[in-house]
Amino acid sequence: MFEVVIGLEVHVQLNTKTKLFCSCPTSFNHTQNSNTCPTCLALPGALPVLNREVLHKATMFGTAIDATINRTSFFDRKSYFYPDSPSAYQITQLYTPVVEHGKLEIDFDDGTQKTIRINRAHIEADAGKNIHEGDISKVDLNRAGTPLLEIVSEPDMRNEDEVVRYLKKLHSIVRYLDISDANMQEGSFRVDVNVSIRPKGDEKLYTRVEIKNINSFRFIQQAIEVEVERQIDAWEDGVYEQEIFQETRLFDQLKQETRSMRGKEEAADYRYFPEPDLLKAVIDDEMFDSASDIPELPDAKRERFISEYGMSAYNASVITANLEMAKYFEKMIDEGASAKNSVTWLSVELQGRLKNSLTLETSPVDAATLGTLVKRIDDKTISGKAAKDVLDYLMQNDSDVDSVIDKLGLKQVSDTGAIEKMVDEILDANPDKVQQYRAGKEKLLGFFVGQVMKASKGSANPQAVNEVIKSKLA
Repeated sequence: MFEVVIGLEVHVQLNTKTKLFCSCPTSFNHTQNSNTCPTCLALPGALPVLNREVLHKATMFGTAIDATINRTSFFDRKSYFYPDSPSAYQITQLYTPVVEHGKLEIDFDDGTQKTIRINRAHIEADAGKNIHEGDISKVDLNRAGTPLLEIVSEPDMRNEDEVVRYLKKLHSIVRYLDISDANMQEGSFRVDVNVSIRPKGDEKLYTRVEIKNINSFRFIQQAIEVEVERQIDAWEDGVYEQEIFQETRLFDQLKQETRSMRGKEEAADYRYFPEPDLLKAVIDDEMFDSASDIPELPDAKRERFISEYGMSAYNASVITANLEMAKYFEKMIDEGASAKNSVTWLSVELQGRLKNSLTLETSPVDAATLGTLVKRIDDKTISGKAAKDVLDYLMQNDSDVDSVIDKLGLKQVSDTGAIEKMVDEILDANPDKVQQYRAGKEKLLGFFVGQVMKASKGSANPQAVNEVIKSKLA
C-alpha cells in the first residue's frame, strides 16, 4: 500500500493596474506586444521600479493566512533561458520572501478540518507567452512583468480531494480579498502540482514530479490520479528509479496521461543571486496597518450566516464558498427575502437555470429581482410552483416580478370563500371517496388537495386548501 504526497505551487496574478516594475498596463487579450516598454522588454539601461501596490496586496494575503510577514524583504535573480523571457532571468524572492509560514484550513463534508501549511508566498515577475501556430512560434510579451504572488504549500496533501478543497479555498480567499480575479481560463490562477508516492508508514520523501499549467479543478484531479497510477505501476514493476525522476510533465486530458516536458532543475541550476537593480522592499507602518484591515473572509462569513440566519453549516458553506454567490445572497436578504428560501432559490433554482456560459454576474435575473420573487413566496402571494414559472419567464424577458405574476395570472388564492366553493364542488363530485376518507382512509386527503389545486390551476393556497378540506370532511 502506498501513500500519496502532494504539494502545490499556485501562481496568482495580482490585479494591479500596472506591471510589477514599470508603468505598462496589465492586460489580457490585448493586441500582441502592445503593452510593453524598455523595462519589460529588458532593453539595456532600463531599470525596474517596484510597484508598491503589489507589496500591499501580498501583505493582505499574508494577513489572511495568519502568516509571518517580513516587513523587509529582498528580490533575487533566477536565471533561465526561454524565448518568453527577454532578460534571460526572472526577478523573484528566494531568500527572504514577503510572506512565510502561513496556514489554510480545508473543510470536509463530515464537518472535520485539516490544516495545510503554507511555506511561503513570494512576489515575482511573470514571463511572456509563447504562441505556437503550425511550424511557427511567436512570443507575446504583454504579460512579461505582470506581478505574480507564488503561493507554495508544504507537501501536506494526501489525495486529489484534499488538493481540490485546498485550491477552492485558496481561490475563494484571493477573490474575497480582491487581490486577483483568479480566472483559471485566462491564466491568473495557475497551478503546478508536485506529486510523489511512498510506502505507507514511510516518512521519507521520494522523487517528486511536477505537473505544470493545469487550468481547471477537474483536470487537476484527473492529472493527479493518472500520475499516481503511473508511479505506483513503476514501483510495483521494479522500474521506479529508472522511470520516476525529477522532471516537469504536462497533462493531456484527451489521452488521460502525463507526458515529459523537461527535466526539473534544482535551485543551484538557476544560479540565484541578489537582484542588483532593486532596493530592499520595506512595508512601512501605514501600509502594514492598511493591509491588516482585510475584508470578511469565507470562514468568518460562513460562521456569521450560521448564527445570524440560522442556516445549516452545509448551506452556509455552499453560499460563502463563492464571493459572487455570497454577495448575491446578501443583496436578496437586503431586499427583505427570508434566508431559508433565499438559499434554495439561489443555489438550486437560479443556478440550475444558468446555462450556456451564464454566471451570477451575467444572469438576466439580478439579486434584487430574485429577492423580490422570494418575498412573494414568503408572503404567500404566489406558490413555490408558480414562482418557478415566474423565474422561467424572467430568464427570457426583461420585466419585474409583480408584473409577471399579474401577466401570467399566478397570484395565489387565499380567499377562504373562493376555496370553499371549489372544495364543495370536488367533494360533491366524489361522494364515494368522501365516504372512504370518513371510514378511515385518510391518505385520500392528498387526492382532494390535488383536485382542488388542479381546478384552481395551481393558484389556490395549498395550506388554506388543506385546512378547508379537513374542516369539511370532519
